[in-house]
Amino acid sequence: MRQPRIVIVDPAGPNGLAYSKLVARLQPLEVRHTTSVADDIDIAQDDGFDLAILVIRSGSTNIETLDLLVEADPDLPIVVIGNEDGEEAVGDYLRHGAATYLPVENADRDLESVLVETLTASRQRATEKTLRRAIERPYSFEDFLGESPPMKAVYSLIERVAANSVDILITGETGTGKELVARAVHKRSRRKDAPFVPIDCGAIPENLLESEFFGHERGAFTGADARRIGLIEVADGGTLFLDEVAELPPSLQAKLLRVLQERRLRRVGARKETPIDVRIVAATSRDIDAMVENGTFRRDLFYRINVVRIGLPPLRQRGDDIGLLAEVFASRAGREMGRDTGRFSTDAYQVLRHYSWPGNVRELQNVIRRAMALTPDDVIGVDDLPDDIVAAAGKNANVPADPTKAFHESSGFFTQKAACVAEFEQQYLQELMKRVRGDVSAAAKKAQVPRGTLYRLLKSHSIDPSRFRGDSNSG
Repeated sequence: MRQPRIVIVDPAGPNGLAYSKLVARLQPLEVRHTTSVADDIDIAQDDGFDLAILVIRSGSTNIETLDLLVEADPDLPIVVIGNEDGEEAVGDYLRHGAATYLPVENADRDLESVLVETLTASRQRATEKTLRRAIERPYSFEDFLGESPPMKAVYSLIERVAANSVDILITGETGTGKELVARAVHKRSRRKDAPFVPIDCGAIPENLLESEFFGHERGAFTGADARRIGLIEVADGGTLFLDEVAELPPSLQAKLLRVLQERRLRRVGARKETPIDVRIVAATSRDIDAMVENGTFRRDLFYRINVVRIGLPPLRQRGDDIGLLAEVFASRAGREMGRDTGRFSTDAYQVLRHYSWPGNVRELQNVIRRAMALTPDDVIGVDDLPDDIVAAAGKNANVPADPTKAFHESSGFFTQKAACVAEFEQQYLQELMKRVRGDVSAAAKKAQVPRGTLYRLLKSHSIDPSRFRGDSNSG
């Protein structure tokens, strides 16, 4: 981790410091001396300082010097050391931008703790300010849910690699929970008390990417009115999560590769490099292997981030996890809405089970919240689900001829239940439509269900009422 850089402004020069030995004990801090702001050190452009110490001498223009320091770098914390008495004199320095005032007689005793407190507070403010710029997408869910074999394999891999500092690449479709995996890795690592900094690489405009990643010095370009710490530097000591890393333009891929190889970065407009210590966890929903092959993603950067790969399964491959997730999401939404609803009808379960969920867990959560908001009943039914999902589920359904076969071959309750219900519904609806010769109104009356519900059930099973019109087997 980079050591803080401190500049001491003292008209008497280095020899005038009675406490220089104490400052030396603070090594490996980098300490620079200057007799005035305009002398041999350019406060604003000399790659940036983390803290300034302004020593007050009689006869010097003290407030003016403080104003120059603040003007050079408004974010620079300044510790004033002086021998002036009175609240009014001390208050002037604080009002003009000093972080704290330390009487010279207390310097030997208190300087070390004042520096530590001031640097810590400054770093915290900068980190919070930068993290607010980070673009974070809302979580799909609060914690891992599911006991399907593909998810158990993911849990096992997370536990095995989290404690190490190897870089990780997470792959999976949109909505499978890649950021959740990244956060789980961070929480189980030795870096858990350091920052977790997410960057959505596809959401930052290309002309701002370099500044957001690496930071910039004041005056580095038009509009750079103050020094800004980049997101990589904010993650120093912790984990940097590069979401949708495949969206990075080639120019930034090259610069990121250099940072990862050397673990050093240069802010835009800076002359010196800053050491960094970060763990990279990258994620993508694209076919990054194909991108490497066709040259749209750098092969050397791919090898750098693909030390360990964690592949997340799509929701459609997670079997009974769909029913479990649906019930948990319904329960949570019910609590938020102040309702007891959280159960599903058997036909609603069947629709959820046979839908392909291209949006994965995030889509399931949104559908359940919608159903909870719309249903007037205590049980979520097919009527409460979107028509396009009901129709798509009917096309995807693969109903076994013998429902007992599903029981013997499936290990999950929801799968067995859906197969048996689907078989019953298929046979019932076909017999019903034969009896009424395709008359949906008459069928709804016989079945004692709303006409809209019957239409949705017919659609879910791909049953066309027109095929039964004119059938002689009615009664």
